[in-house]
Amino acid sequence: MSPQERRELAHALAAVDPPHPLIDPTLRRRRRFGLLVMMGCCVVLAGWIAFLILTLPGHYTSRDWRAAWVGLDVAELAAFAATAWAAWHQRQIVIFFMILTGTLLLCDAWFDVALDYGSSGFVTSILSAALAELPLAFLLFAGARRLVKVTVQTVMQLSGLTGPVPPLWRVPLFADGLEETLPARLRPRAGRVTAGGRPSS
Repeated sequence: MSPQERRELAHALAAVDPPHPLIDPTLRRRRRFGLLVMMGCCVVLAGWIAFLILTLPGHYTSRDWRAAWVGLDVAELAAFAATAWAAWHQRQIVIFFMILTGTLLLCDAWFDVALDYGSSGFVTSILSAALAELPLAFLLFAGARRLVKVTVQTVMQLSGLTGPVPPLWRVPLFADGLEETLPARLRPRAGRVTAGGRPSS
């Protein structure tokens, strides 16, 4: 079969067997449990933030200042090196490394600006964040987003679907969704539900 014929066949099969909501009660329970854990984390973190606002001193002297900043810069160096390696070898993990590196750059910019506020180094921190850290982070996040969209578009084409890639917040997870975050030994082996809603053997 030609590639076009395979795409047409896949599209026809997808139309015959449309996606079906998860019907396995175990999967539904695990999804609800995961959502409850995330909601619980949000509530606890919000309370912790309020506690810190009320109790942390406005001024604090740290004896580990050098270790904290050098450690952050070492982490950034490792993230940049990993991103460069993955990009050079054209590996999918580059998406993860790009997001990680961008996040570290945002953290660096935030701590620079917040901790230098009111000091002689504040202007330097603002310029560093505006001209280096934030633009680099934006480029990394934008590149990671484009790579994810290309991956989704490739899957769509292999499935026989045409048209533009929808916004990423509307694209469902592939395979078994959140079940894929679990180790294989914790996933149900019998009666698993496939993407089409049918139990697998």
